[in-house]
Amino acid sequence: MKAAVVQLNAGDDVARNLDVAEALVRGAVADGAALVVLPENTLFMGDDDGKTAVAGDYAVGAQPVGAASARMAALSRETGAWVLWGGVPERRAEDERTFNAAVLLDPAGVVVARYRKIHLFDIDLPNGPVMTESRTTAPGDEVVVADTPVGRIGLSVCYDLRFPELYRALVDRGAVALAVPAAFTATTGRAHWEVLLRARAIESQAWVLAAAQWGAHPLGRSTWGHAMIVDPWGVVVGERPEGDGWVLADLDPERVASVRRSLPALKHRRL
Repeated sequence: MKAAVVQLNAGDDVARNLDVAEALVRGAVADGAALVVLPENTLFMGDDDGKTAVAGDYAVGAQPVGAASARMAALSRETGAWVLWGGVPERRAEDERTFNAAVLLDPAGVVVARYRKIHLFDIDLPNGPVMTESRTTAPGDEVVVADTPVGRIGLSVCYDLRFPELYRALVDRGAVALAVPAAFTATTGRAHWEVLLRARAIESQAWVLAAAQWGAHPLGRSTWGHAMIVDPWGVVVGERPEGDGWVLADLDPERVASVRRSLPALKHRRL
């Protein structure tokens, strides 16, 4: 079946962000996608107060709760598609920090899986951005894999891409596709985005679905774009360097099986 990864440019206007996301999901579904992956920060990309205000509740087995998240559920019902909303703010009872959650909705708008980003983006790059995600975001601690029409899919978010042990754990739980909704900075994306995506595909012998933010955003942020789908051999089968849109590919399960049969590296592991 076909899957699509979306590329867009979110800002601090939630209503506009949702309008754009909805239009792109509808377009990808009209193009044949059964599963659509949206990037990190699709709902909001701005200051911390705004992020907290847009946070919702995402209990597995229920409809999302919150003004913005209600539209998320309605979109799945309208299109009849599975939609993975890449990192969105999720409320916590413990304190004012939110989780950065990848939320997978089925065609009925029900949350079938929720992954809370484990690795938080605290960096200080020379001549680049200084970011401390952990100041306003709490880390998750659960590895999450979900069954979808395109196969068993492992969930991750953006900075997780740098930690191969997470993807090993996802494959050990049966993942044949790996979702990487992201808002990679322009600095790190230029240097590392494609090589990391291809490495995760090659070592996992799985499809990689990388949705992306692109362009300039509020607070001086700039993201790399280059949404892409990578096959289990590490071949980039589709890429969108910049601009709003989507990348579509047919995720043939036999491609995974063939690669794993012909080069059984996963069976050769010793550590």
